[in-house]
Amino acid sequence: MSLHDLQMKIERKEAKLAVIGLGYVGLPVACQFARVGFDVLGMEIRAERVGLINNGISPIEGKEPGLAELLNQVVPSGKFRATTAYQELSDRDVILLDVETPVDENNIPRYEALRAALGTLGPVMQQGALVIVESTIAPGTMQSLVLPLLEESTGKKLNQDFYLGNCPERVMPGKLLQNLRTVTRVVGGMTLETADTMVALYQHVVQAELDPTDCITAELVKTVENAYRDVQIAFANEVALICEAVGGDVWKVRDLVNKTPYRNMHLPGAGVGGHCIPKDPWLLAYSARMEDVALKLIPIARLINDGMPSHVAHLIQVALSKMGREMFGARVLILGYSYLENSDDTRNSPSESLVNYLTKIGAEVVIHDPYVPAYQGDLFGLAENCDAIVLMVRHQEYLNLDLNLIRSVLRTAVLVDGRGVFDTKEVEGSGLLYQGIGVGINSA
Repeated sequence: MSLHDLQMKIERKEAKLAVIGLGYVGLPVACQFARVGFDVLGMEIRAERVGLINNGISPIEGKEPGLAELLNQVVPSGKFRATTAYQELSDRDVILLDVETPVDENNIPRYEALRAALGTLGPVMQQGALVIVESTIAPGTMQSLVLPLLEESTGKKLNQDFYLGNCPERVMPGKLLQNLRTVTRVVGGMTLETADTMVALYQHVVQAELDPTDCITAELVKTVENAYRDVQIAFANEVALICEAVGGDVWKVRDLVNKTPYRNMHLPGAGVGGHCIPKDPWLLAYSARMEDVALKLIPIARLINDGMPSHVAHLIQVALSKMGREMFGARVLILGYSYLENSDDTRNSPSESLVNYLTKIGAEVVIHDPYVPAYQGDLFGLAENCDAIVLMVRHQEYLNLDLNLIRSVLRTAVLVDGRGVFDTKEVEGSGLLYQGIGVGINSA
């Protein structure tokens, strides 16, 4: 099948689609294409997840506006179903890959899931299929890994027997469907004609601008945008540390800085988590590993942001000391275990790092999170006889806590705020000692 023929099938919504990986990216993507009328088959190796999806039940917890309802609409319609069997993908015209691409302890990309998907897809992929990698990958990966693996596993040639492109996802938990619809996409094809065909596909579900380009540009754009955010957060965190040292309030400083035109200081906080920002800067850096490029800013930003959970541990220790208690043997309640507010996504959770720090120095840790099943429960019951309560995630449920009730059940009246949620005077008015990220003891 030629690209022209495939594009005609796409425009008529006759092209059969497959989505490999039904996680935070793949599931909403599959549902959106099914919603507009495409026949979509989802490929997922976790059988229990497939069972839930085929019963119209979303496996994603947390606040995801519209996703559960959309899934419960497209499954009964017959437009979307999930499978664990790759051989069922043999009639698919377009295959989208949405698998995890983490880095290891040495910040080297781990492409096990991507390699496995490509290697298993290859033998069953039909002639003339278009393969699109939506996962975030290091610049150059399409040319150095994806293309050779597909040609090897299929025995086919690029642009003769199949087509290939990269359209990095731009979604985030809590806004999966909204971002998919309204955020611009960079559409990278191995040829411009492939990119144009991809645009024809995505315009069915993306209402924002679609920018056709080559694969290396698409790979660079995605990793650069997340590295940019990581660096900006690191700057905000360093300013927060300065404010603590000199007796300032980073939240007031940030508000006033951002009144100046062309200034947009990011939010400081207790750490950076999730699947993307902690690893995408390393993917960008990895792409220059063979060249004589002395990278400094990206590694330092990663070091600063990775150090924030340990800084929160320091703040807890300082606050307990003011109350005459030691960290060893203290009972500490952590509020929030996901990496993002109103989400169940715990990947690279700063709270996990904090728990590890506290445990190593002898504290007893209890955890509450309304969206993570393992940590749901009665918050005030968990707070009983605790020596400190630590806000790590800005969940909606924590924004209007009854501080007087919290104070009445704590053994030691300490509240540590890692996200700038609470008003200092209000906290202290309830009888709690306040210690917060970016707030020095002399701030007013």
